Amino acid sequence: MRSVVVTGGSRGLGLGIAEGLAAAGFQVVAIARGIGGLAAARARVAESGCGALHFRACDLEDLAGLGPLVKRLRGEFGGFYGLVNNAGIGTGGILANMPDAAIERLVRLNVTSPMTLSKYMVRGMMSGDGGRIVNISSVVATTGYNGLSVYSATKSAFGGFTRSLARELGPLGITVNAVAPGFVETEMTHDLSPAQQAQIARRSALQRMPEVADVAGAVSFLFSNAARNITGTTITVDAGNTA
Repeated sequence: MRSVVVTGGSRGLGLGIAEGLAAAGFQVVAIARGIGGLAAARARVAESGCGALHFRACDLEDLAGLGPLVKRLRGEFGGFYGLVNNAGIGTGGILANMPDAAIERLVRLNVTSPMTLSKYMVRGMMSGDGGRIVNISSVVATTGYNGLSVYSATKSAFGGFTRSLARELGPLGITVNAVAPGFVETEMTHDLSPAQQAQIARRSALQRMPEVADVAGAVSFLFSNAARNITGTTITVDAGNTA
């Protein structure tokens, strides 16, 4: 059974992705910081009977700890076939009023951390039978959104990272892609009022907002054999909001 790491996998989009990959036959290690969130995720998985999904605690802000983390996980689960860089924060705010510390934290968690983790994960994948990396971006990386300038910039960084890393790793049989969700019903969109959510749905070609299962399905597809010749690209899952 091939093993995959999913970051931010204790709730919302990350947990949905982890459950989808486990259902597709992968052994999934979901890592997240919050112990409370991990306990709730374990209970949910126990009810579903999905035995191929494991949870481990890790603070992804601790960049120096990412190398040792990957070493520990390899010792416990063996080599890894894939990585989903999902963890991140969606801190909003007008740039002129945003504290410097908030800007730095957004860049650290949404850009530096996943790139650093990818570095250590890739080293082990290079000697295997290929692999898959999927970066979770956002439609605001290309459309922009009022009050999300820094967040949008961090997600835009995944575009160049995905395309260039795909070039680096392609000769080794490792694909690198991104999935850009629209506004999905998760904790990161709870600040949107019902009126704002209705407006987003009206602007969408399908007249609705995508769900976690839709994004998880796109990730599972990119991990499937049907996507073996897809790399360096971004799949948008937004119910046609940006069509």
